[in-house]
Amino acid sequence: MKTCPFFGVCGGCKYDFTDTAYRANKQQEIADFKTTGDARWVDGGLRRRADFCFAGAQFGLFAEHSKNIVPVRSCPNLVQEINDILPRLASLPWCGAGSCLVTSCENGIDVAINADVPYFTPEFKRAAEKIGAIRIVWNDRVVVQVAQPIIKFGDTAIEYPSNAFLQPTKMGEDILRNMVVDAANGAKHVADLFCGLGNFTFATNADGFDIVGTGVKRDLFTHPLTVGMLQSYDCVIMDPPRAGAMAQCRELVKSNVGRIIYISCNPNTFKRDMEILSRGGYKLRKLIPVDQFVGSAHWELFSVFEK
Repeated sequence: MKTCPFFGVCGGCKYDFTDTAYRANKQQEIADFKTTGDARWVDGGLRRRADFCFAGAQFGLFAEHSKNIVPVRSCPNLVQEINDILPRLASLPWCGAGSCLVTSCENGIDVAINADVPYFTPEFKRAAEKIGAIRIVWNDRVVVQVAQPIIKFGDTAIEYPSNAFLQPTKMGEDILRNMVVDAANGAKHVADLFCGLGNFTFATNADGFDIVGTGVKRDLFTHPLTVGMLQSYDCVIMDPPRAGAMAQCRELVKSNVGRIIYISCNPNTFKRDMEILSRGGYKLRKLIPVDQFVGSAHWELFSVFEK
């Protein structure tokens, strides 16, 4: 039975995660993959970040295949902290159009707004100060900040930069990190590529490399780690954006790295990169899907390659 009044109306979910057939239906998205283990499932109602939209006085989520805005004020797939602030956030005197990323951090709600209007109004600032968010940023300009947002990866706490990438659920993030730690066991020197804020970096005592993150600021799409740079590592972790890691895979196949742990959020680019690694002598040892994006058509793929 559907419990979300917006399912089929807003474009947030392709599948009703409350339906008894949800898992069977969603697994059809990856039916052509030869997985080596059962899927890992994330519970609904745990999403700690959501990207809303606004245009003029309207605020909510886009309707499916449309730019019409559905006035969502509570979503059963979101954590309670976001649902609590959502009506107050929606009531702000919005101007222009854009997106509004709402993130539940360890110490409160962070809001990152990207708008086609360069500046927020004095009325918006006065209203924003009263809704209870710990930080609100408008096009990189701070509207309100009463505390520095904090997130945790296991026991490691770090400051959360505005609009930074974060896994959508804490449960899914923990599942992936535990799988990575287990797969990296025994490695002497690990490189965490596309490391982001460090979900895997701290747990594996790895060297982090990324465009924006906790490690070396390096654009791995245009400047992947070279064979010479890779020679000191016996294990590489990769968790790239949806574009995948083609350039880096082409360098890895020329290296002596014995183990690659590859986490992908795009099955299409994963297939492409898997072919590069396979032709280069790596064998796929493990492939496990993780339902990180509950309700959507998207899967996270956890894999381990060795040679």
